[in-house]
Amino acid sequence: MQPIETRPSRRTVLAAGAGALLAAAVAGTAPAHAAGGPDGGVRGQLRALERRHDARLGAFAHDTGTGRTVLYRADERFPMASLFKTLAAAAVLRDLDRDGEVLARRVHFTAAYVEQSGYSPVTRENVATGMTVAELSAAAICQSDNTAGNLLLRELGGPTAITRFCRSLGDDTTRLDRWEPELNSAEPWRVTDTTTPRAIGRTYGRLVLGSALAPDDRERLTAWMLANTTSEERFRKGLPADWVLADKTGGGEYGGNNNVGVAWPPGRPPVVLAVLTTRFAPDATADDALVAEAARLLAHSLS
Repeated sequence: MQPIETRPSRRTVLAAGAGALLAAAVAGTAPAHAAGGPDGGVRGQLRALERRHDARLGAFAHDTGTGRTVLYRADERFPMASLFKTLAAAAVLRDLDRDGEVLARRVHFTAAYVEQSGYSPVTRENVATGMTVAELSAAAICQSDNTAGNLLLRELGGPTAITRFCRSLGDDTTRLDRWEPELNSAEPWRVTDTTTPRAIGRTYGRLVLGSALAPDDRERLTAWMLANTTSEERFRKGLPADWVLADKTGGGEYGGNNNVGVAWPPGRPPVVLAVLTTRFAPDATADDALVAEAARLLAHSLS
């Protein structure tokens, strides 16, 4: 594999996902201290961070070059929220699209359906014309459009298709049970519509860096994630400015606030990152600063 350029182009980033990175990115067999010394320091910092922000924080970070993995509450369940939208788009690419026919198909929807789905900045403006499946996928990932996410789920046969898709990737943890916006209720006791930092981090790694998708589909999915607009105050604020990021966010009740993705530091192989957070009251506000600071700590620990 060729070294990544200091300021990699999109094409370079997409090409970097193949080959020798796959095993390191998704195997997940390295202990938390592998190739980088004990990570007790960063775990202590993350513990102090969640206390300071009155929240529960889970983190998974994996350096595909060194094999080092940082884990904090990595196997505890957290509400998934809009993180499912990347999975939905990936499932459409892998399981439904044939030679671009499905992506090019125009889907029509009503204003009432948009209203029912909640936050929908893109579909709201396209009720009259409808949108193609490709446009819905971009809206779901790049702007976290709920109607677009629901319409992708409808194409796949409903929320449980995401659970089946994850199982096919070797993810036995992540599950989706409901539609937008109900899936964001995020009650602490709920197992439905949840994942863990380790599970969702590995799954995103498989999709972006591995062979879970055909090369053209992987490139398309990664391009959508590179164009994400919703993490400016989360990962994009906490990670070094020269890291190229392909990611997705999610949020819900109980202050749920998530960010998962793959980042390319200059001159180094990529890093897989997952930060999931929740708070203790139904009306708690999302804490972007918590996610950004967790990302900063994880990046520093892997540098």
